[in-house]
Amino acid sequence: MSIKTPASTPKPPSQHELALMIWLAVTPTLLVINLALGPVLAVLPVVPRTIVVVTIAVPIVIYAVMPTLHRLRRRLLARRTA
Repeated sequence: MSIKTPASTPKPPSQHELALMIWLAVTPTLLVINLALGPVLAVLPVVPRTIVVVTIAVPIVIYAVMPTLHRLRRRLLARRTA
């Protein structure tokens, strides 16, 4: 039994597309967090500093940046097929 999707629904991203999208989401997010909080976090040892940065970055990437990138990808794919 297969599930049919509407023609307007694009395929999920390939492994390579997803890797690029994750890189595009994570790199600027970590850069901004490190630039903004670097002086404050500099007093912490590397492990706690990393935990703090990751705890801030992951929700930003998962709930804000990745959905935005998925929407942009859908729009780009829709333009190609239109």
